[in-house]
Amino acid sequence: MDTFSALADPNRRRIIELIASSGRLTATDISDKFKISAPAISQHLKVLREAKLVDMEKKAQQRIYTINKSSLDDMEGWIQQMKKVLEERYNRLDTLLEKMTKGGEK
Repeated sequence: MDTFSALADPNRRRIIELIASSGRLTATDISDKFKISAPAISQHLKVLREAKLVDMEKKAQQRIYTINKSSLDDMEGWIQQMKKVLEERYNRLDTLLEKMTKGGEK
């Protein structure tokens, strides 16, 4: 699953927010913050791992989750690229409208 699809679910976005604000959280700590079952949280965490949005470290019986910053950086880079494309289109439109306005004033 790609990163944007993984983040389409509000529970997964909330999980990302919780981990980001805490730095590191166990699966139990994450599960305690939700009114859905622990197995459901486990599935959400699996999706986030597969999308490479979180990293998981096993310590004895605990699974500790952290944010995979490089995946967020990749998403940010893609968003910045899309913003640049849109800005270029808007600039061309502005130029065209300016030419049309000046041409209509004559």
